[in-house]
Amino acid sequence: MAKLYFYYASMNAGKSTNLLQADFNYRERGMNTMLFTAGIDDRFAHGTITSRIGLSATATPFDANTDLLACALDRHRTQALACVLVDEAQFLSAAQVDGLARLADAHGIPVLAYGLRTDFRGQLFEGSARLLALSDSLVEIKSVCTCGRKASMNLRVDAAGHAIAEGQQTEIGGNDRYVALCRRHFNEALGR
Repeated sequence: MAKLYFYYASMNAGKSTNLLQADFNYRERGMNTMLFTAGIDDRFAHGTITSRIGLSATATPFDANTDLLACALDRHRTQALACVLVDEAQFLSAAQVDGLARLADAHGIPVLAYGLRTDFRGQLFEGSARLLALSDSLVEIKSVCTCGRKASMNLRVDAAGHAIAEGQQTEIGGNDRYVALCRRHFNEALGR
């Protein structure tokens, strides 16, 4: 039976690198995969999953209106899919996650979703919340705070490096906008 997996972590933990390694493993064995990434992520080339260590692969960009289930089944009809991999899964809607669960349950195609669990305020993203509820397997990818403890929170910072506690949930950025911290240092940075 195919499963829905959710690999989650704070920023800069290697989620995209892990996804690209999984994709490589499938393709090296002659199996077809389909990759999705959030169309909103404009840090690198549109429709590309890129890791900080320089690995990249072309992916189908998704937004709130993309029917990932239909896209995957269309591809599966012409090229049998062994796996579907989703980067930036926190940006999925609950309905899109439900579709990915159906892809695994009704069509026997494993889905590996990679993303953040929480935003810069410590609140769950819609896609992450639904993945936490539905996934057959939850895997935390570890990252490290500056103090050496596990980093589980994503602190948003301004250009001067000061913590930001208010604003839109989604703001694309990398090391220039976010710092992965343990809960204690996250709360201290926000004056809590």
